[in-house]
Amino acid sequence: MSRIGKRPIPIPDKVTVSIHGSTVTVKGPKGELSRTLTPQVSVEQESDQLVVNRVNESRVARQQHGLSRTLVANMVEGVSQGFEKRLEIQGVGYRAAVQGKNLTLNVGYSNPVVIEPPTGIQVAVENNTNVIVSGIDKEIVGNIAAKIRAVRPPEPYKGKGIRYAGEFVRRKVGKAGKK
Repeated sequence: MSRIGKRPIPIPDKVTVSIHGSTVTVKGPKGELSRTLTPQVSVEQESDQLVVNRVNESRVARQQHGLSRTLVANMVEGVSQGFEKRLEIQGVGYRAAVQGKNLTLNVGYSNPVVIEPPTGIQVAVENNTNVIVSGIDKEIVGNIAAKIRAVRPPEPYKGKGIRYAGEFVRRKVGKAGKK
């Protein structure tokens, strides 16, 4: 049995969960999320916790068991605490700014790159070089952070570019030169 799938999901105070068939809706202080799970799993609410069970022992049901439990747990955590990803910009003259809701990146291209976050996602900038992406849906927060990083990924020779906070970039040695 899936080690992750069999663990119950605790429901914190101020969070309500409603289950209609295979659709799970979670409401909390930060917002509301809803997701339709595959028919291979079922979700049941037992007092102050959720339990995800397999319908049968088929291979697909076993694959979906742990995934579905993690998706529901992320929904519960998102509406109660939220998620955030931090990115760092390194390079001379590289900077970021927030104009309205949009994020403007000046990272060495001839024109600034403008990224418009979807609804429910907030983007903040600290010290012109630290970008914070936050929201209640972990999947969308991670996707937007990956799109921002993809504008100028860190390069291995000088380390310039956009990286996740705490990300280690392996550096390469440049040309050796003639002797």
